[in-house]
Amino acid sequence: MFHALVAGGIVFPGLFLLSKNGLKWLPWLRWEEADAVIVSARLVSSVQAIMASTVGYIVSSSCKHIIDDQHWLTSTYTQFAVPYFIYDIYAMFLCHWHRCQVKGHESKSSELQTLRAVVHTYLHKEFLMVVHHLFMVLVCFPVSVLWRQGKGDFFLGCMLMAELSTPFVCLGKVLILYKQQHTLLHKVNGIIMLVTFFCCRILLFPYMYWVYGQYAGLPVYRVPFSIPPEYNLGSAILMAPQIYWFGLICRGAFRAYHARGPTKDQALRNGHRPDSRVLD
Repeated sequence: MFHALVAGGIVFPGLFLLSKNGLKWLPWLRWEEADAVIVSARLVSSVQAIMASTVGYIVSSSCKHIIDDQHWLTSTYTQFAVPYFIYDIYAMFLCHWHRCQVKGHESKSSELQTLRAVVHTYLHKEFLMVVHHLFMVLVCFPVSVLWRQGKGDFFLGCMLMAELSTPFVCLGKVLILYKQQHTLLHKVNGIIMLVTFFCCRILLFPYMYWVYGQYAGLPVYRVPFSIPPEYNLGSAILMAPQIYWFGLICRGAFRAYHARGPTKDQALRNGHRPDSRVLD
């Protein structure tokens, strides 16, 4: 366990620093600190998501017996990914800090007061995401490593595949950051993001209930009543924020594709900036 945790603690922050410094100092890029931080954070999240979904597919496709079959990648990657959630809380704060500076929220008050104000707005805006990350570290990690006792690798693999939508979410945020909402890439990415998020984060839970029903010879509607209550509680806790975030994505997509108002060129001529807060 110790080696996987240490490796994760080195890889994710190290990749962030490498990317940030590269974007700032490469001769053909030389991005500003704020842009380099925000894009690097999205890059690390995408890399972790690709790794997690790949591991999830390998594990779930290898475990033919959904309860007893085991795969060595399950516990190894679970331990490796724990430092990511801790790092990402800090990375999200850095992104928020730089966005506040870009928007002119830094005041003439003391640095301590400014820091307190930024922390307060960060926790207010990202409260659900911070709680989700802490829940993954403080609850899901002990449960997956200790409480499972080596059973249910198939289901943990399915849970890891939920990360498949993350690279598209990150790309959408970067495109919005650079005011590229009008491009074909943003529209295509938005469609893929909606589909992957719905399939991998919403339908995932009914699918796992259905798979267990097939294994136990039960119709899917009887599965919740035939398993321990803590399984249903855990599924509800994990699924609830996914439904909320999917609602935000759908609302953003509706605004992007169906809103009636001035075009981008008209808005710029009138001195207004296009709304870029859909996924911010």
